[in-house]
Amino acid sequence: MRVIAGKYKGRKLNAPSNYEIRPTGDKVKEAMFSILLNHICGSRVLDLFSGTGSLGIEALSRGADYCVFADSSRESISLIKENIAHCKIEEENRVLPGDYRKILEVLTNKVAEGLEKPFDIIILDPPYNTEMLGESFAMIGTGGLLAKDGVIMAEHRKEEKLPDEFHGFTKEKYRRYGVVILSVYSSL
Repeated sequence: MRVIAGKYKGRKLNAPSNYEIRPTGDKVKEAMFSILLNHICGSRVLDLFSGTGSLGIEALSRGADYCVFADSSRESISLIKENIAHCKIEEENRVLPGDYRKILEVLTNKVAEGLEKPFDIIILDPPYNTEMLGESFAMIGTGGLLAKDGVIMAEHRKEEKLPDEFHGFTKEKYRRYGVVILSVYSSL
């Protein structure tokens, strides 16, 4: 596992010791950031279900200003912190441990209080075949967590069909890479 492009190109990232954490493969990661190309520079990113942190780190490497990494797994939080330290990007991010619903609640409250700005890019890569995508989209919408011109990038299996309109967001495009689909949504 490595950073593909940008300031930290080529840096190897620590990988999980088991299969409970599923890092995004290089081919899908490259495709994801090709799609996000016009949104990255100067952006605020939320990498929910971060796993190893590789997607948020890739965003920072390619020009994002700030990233919030969030995950419920202790091993993931440890990997994220190790990978952030390895890339020397401690200043450009925040790591939040906990259940995704609690994280989204906390961020919603911070946005409402003016302590956090909405995100330009929200990356959702939950465990496949769960209800987590739908719940995340709903909470992001009601919480005002996506900036006006922001996008949500959802990674899911081809069997998980996401509708064109989903909890107040419109599907802009989707791309299939083997069994993985990348779906990009924006506000209605």
